[in-house]
Amino acid sequence: MEFTKLQRQRAADEVYQALRQAIVGYHIKPGERLDVEELSGKFGVSLTPVRGALQQLATEGLVEIRPRSGTFVASLTAQDVEETFQLRCALECLAVEQGIRNIGPQEVRRLKELVRSLRKPVVTEDDRKAHERDNSELHQIIVRSSTNRRLQENYDALNAHIKIARIHAADAGWRARLGEEQAEHEAIVAAIAKGEVDDLCKALRKHIYRAKDVLVAALRERESQAASG
Repeated sequence: MEFTKLQRQRAADEVYQALRQAIVGYHIKPGERLDVEELSGKFGVSLTPVRGALQQLATEGLVEIRPRSGTFVASLTAQDVEETFQLRCALECLAVEQGIRNIGPQEVRRLKELVRSLRKPVVTEDDRKAHERDNSELHQIIVRSSTNRRLQENYDALNAHIKIARIHAADAGWRARLGEEQAEHEAIVAAIAKGEVDDLCKALRKHIYRAKDVLVAALRERESQAASG
């Protein structure tokens, strides 16, 4: 992947944002080595901001700094993913408790538009990317309603880990579950429209934990294959 050389003063922040986007956007794959000197040349900055950016990414769990080996994009275990989904569910339900009254008619209209868009067939890779964007926006509306900045920052970090795990899982059967996902999204938006916190949390838990179970099962299968092969 080609990176744009940076001119801004806060180079470490710029390098961090660019690398994080590349990792979460699948441009740099889990397990891939990140060479500090190579990145320094691509960004047109010194080694110091690159090291600072990698350290920040390591704090988030997106990269692993291995002594005497180098820095690598993180790979997540099935147990890591299970725990991450549990935290994500807790954060979304907390956001609902704090912010459901902040979801007004305009947000409800947008949520219904997203549900309609998510009904579209997913055939090509571009379709899948659009589907993922719509799905992400739907959940972001819920999380942003809390107006809790730290909650949203933690939620975004957890979602980055989940995206990395999905790359590893490479689940070929996800299209077959789109109908089930659609029904769950409709239940979530219906509960929001009614302002029913308990129903909404129940719908969110069902949706999030089903996704967790599928992804964790796929990762455990891969781990089992790797152990036996």
